[in-house]
Formats: sequence, structure tokens, C-alpha cells
Amino acid sequence: MFESLQSRLGGVFDRLRGRGALTEADVDAALGEVRTALIEADVALPVVKDFIEKVRPRAIGENVIRSVTPGQQVVKIVHDVLVETLGEKNEALSLGSPPAPILMVGLQGSGKTTTSAKLGLLLQTRDKKKVLMASLDTTRPAAMEQLKILGEQAGIATLPILAGQGPLDIARRAMASAKVGGYDAVILDTAGRQHVDEQLMGEVASVKALVNPHETLLVADSLTGQDAVNIAKSFNDRVKITGIILTRVDGDGRGGAALSMRTVTGAPIKFLGAGEKLDALEAFHPDRVAGRILDMGDVVSLVEKAAETLDKAEAEKIAAKMKKGSFDMDDLATQLNQMKKLGGMKGVLGMLPGVGKIKGQLEAAGLDDKVITRQEAIIQSMTKKERRDPDIINGSRRKRIAAGAGVDVSDVNKLLKMHRQMADMMKKMGKGGRMPMMPGMGGMPGGLPPGIFPGRR
Repeated sequence: MFESLQSRLGGVFDRLRGRGALTEADVDAALGEVRTALIEADVALPVVKDFIEKVRPRAIGENVIRSVTPGQQVVKIVHDVLVETLGEKNEALSLGSPPAPILMVGLQGSGKTTTSAKLGLLLQTRDKKKVLMASLDTTRPAAMEQLKILGEQAGIATLPILAGQGPLDIARRAMASAKVGGYDAVILDTAGRQHVDEQLMGEVASVKALVNPHETLLVADSLTGQDAVNIAKSFNDRVKITGIILTRVDGDGRGGAALSMRTVTGAPIKFLGAGEKLDALEAFHPDRVAGRILDMGDVVSLVEKAAETLDKAEAEKIAAKMKKGSFDMDDLATQLNQMKKLGGMKGVLGMLPGVGKIKGQLEAAGLDDKVITRQEAIIQSMTKKERRDPDIINGSRRKRIAAGAGVDVSDVNKLLKMHRQMADMMKKMGKGGRMPMMPGMGGMPGGLPPGIFPGRR
């Protein structure tokens, strides 16, 4: 998300940073480019106008123009205004006393049902809440069945399906069941339509009046761009939404909807859906998103995600082996799997500062998530003995492994070379040495942990 905006703004600010002094004309020229970048990213025109009007007076102030680092000062001002536009801080769900009704609204195809299951899983795993889900969608074929299957996959209770009931009857039954069952939250997945119409709004308004939800969350597809903003305004005018969940953010390189929605509706963006898996829902932090847009990275989110997803026992096991100076192919496979849990290479790199400037180099080097999949296949094609002792893998074994994994022998050689480099690093760390940079990573910000760049030569 925000790739095109990040690229355009990065070029503008690099030129500003390269100057020892700035004039008012320099700032105006840069803001003209920022304005164009925002419009191309699908940000609503009134939001663009308001954004530039907030930045300009601060950017041409005496403390900036006469500053020793005026370019950096302008970048900070733009960052601060981005945070203001996106909503200052993350706003958590307001659940209140149980059972708390959460009304999920939105158009058909926005990912509302899947997002309901994602939210339920997040509440159960992170917040330790007991969640019940109920589908009120009596119009779309198999909508109720879909929520039931997702609930089974995520381990979340769903309201039993009874034929012939309307949305209001289902909502009453869900709230009654939640009280009896001692549930903390009830997620009500309402019906969607292909477009906003009176029937849809009337149904949602009736359900809201009946259950008096603690949260009314609009699920909007970020790929719809400006339409997503218009949809949000329509729902907000009619049923007063309390928050927004943007879906498919991993497929939208522009991101203008996110920058517009807070201003247009006054409702905060609370979550981002970035992927099909049920755990692919993350809290929306305006300051962190602003950092990503300006290529400052988001290391805090990366650390939080690592703490949530990585296996502590496995990490301790590898740490113990590091102290002994041993690191075999099974350990490498574990690291590759942990990389996938963090969102793959693209997910990790997208949160590191300065990576936006070298995306072209990374793509040219072939660093993508297919590399991880290919290397996992190579390791799986090895015998247990070979994984424990890679030194025994001679020429004939390499040919067999390559054939089993469906790759060239050169790919097996690259993996073995990478493993040897990492094993040497582990030995040095085990003896109390400082962790060196991975080979071939000169110029990368700060150096990265082993496995970040599998296969890099």
C-alpha cells in the first residue's frame, strides 16, 4: 500500500534534502509536486487542498527556511500533517459491557464476511474475548454457510442457522444466545449489495436500532479508490459508523482512500486487512503508516508482529544451538518459515527504513517470496542426514536434490553457500563476537537478522 505515493514523495524530498538552503519558491514547487502525487494516489480533492493548506504556512516559516537542515524540517512537517490527516493515534474498539454487539456493514464484495472472522480471531487471540458470530445476510446464497466455515477454521462460535428467519429475528436470537452463553462480543455480519440503495440502508438502520451496537464498522475495499470514500460517506450519513476497516491494502499501490476517509467521515480507520489468511488483520496506527509513506519504515510494527507470530520455543532452541556454534538445514528451514509468518520478504522489507529507494535493486536481484518457497522445497528434498550435516552433500547428491525440488543445481549451490555463511556467523556469535552484516548487504540500513535475504549473493 502507498507504493506510488512513497515513490513520488521520496523523489520530492530527496531533492529538498540535497539543498543547503530553501527559498519560499523552492517550498512552493515541492508542494506542487506533493499535491500532484496526492491526487494521483486517489486522495479526495478537498482533502488534498486541506493538506497543502496545513503544510505550507509551517514549511515557509522562519524556523524552517533558516534552519541548518531545512529539507529534513519540511519532511517532518509533512509527516506530522499526514498523522493529523490519518487520525493522530490508533483508536481501539470500544466494547463496553458484555455481550458487546459489533455491527459489520459494507457493500457486497468488500470482504465483509471474511473480515468478520478476522476480527473475531483477533479478539479471541489477542484480547482473550469470548466471541460469537452471526450472519444476518439472508439474500446472498451460502453467506451464512461461509461464516460458519470461517468460524470453524478460526475456532470461533457461530450462531446456528435456522431457515426462514429475517435479519432482525437473527439479530435478536444472537443477542439472546450471547447473554446465555456468557460471550464478551457478538459480531453481526449484515447483508451487502452491489451498490448503496435504500433497501440496504433501511435494513442496516433497523438492525442498528434493535441491537444498539457498541461499534458500527464499515468494511471498505481499498481497491475501489474514490468510490470507497463515497461509500463511506453514504453509510456514515445514514447509520453513523464508528470505525472503518480497509481491506485488500496489500493490492493497492495508491492508498488515497485511507488518506481521505478520516477527513470525509470523521470516523477513524481502525484496522487494515492485508491478505487472505484469517490472521491478516492489523491495527491501524496513523504515525506508523505516515512513516511508511515517507519511507521512514515501521520497525515498531515489525517487532510487534514478530512477538505475536514467532515461536518463542523455536527461537530459544536456535539460540541454544548458536551458543554451541551449530546451525543445520532444519534451523534454516525454521527461519524461512518464520519469515513467511512475518509476511514474507515484501512484508518485512516494507517496514524497514530506506528500502523504498532500493526497490528496483531488490527486484533486479530476484528477491521475492518465491525464493523462500523454492528454498523450502530444496531443504525438503534432502534426507534427514543431509539436513543435519550439509557437508556430506556432494555433486551427485546435489543433482538428486535439485531434481526432487524441481530446480537447477545452481539453486542448490546458492542455498548451501548461504547456509555456510550463516553457520559461520552463528559460530562467531556463539563465541561472543558481534553479529556481522549478511554477505552482500552492504549499504542496507542497520544490518538485518539471518534469513532476511535468503539466496542473496
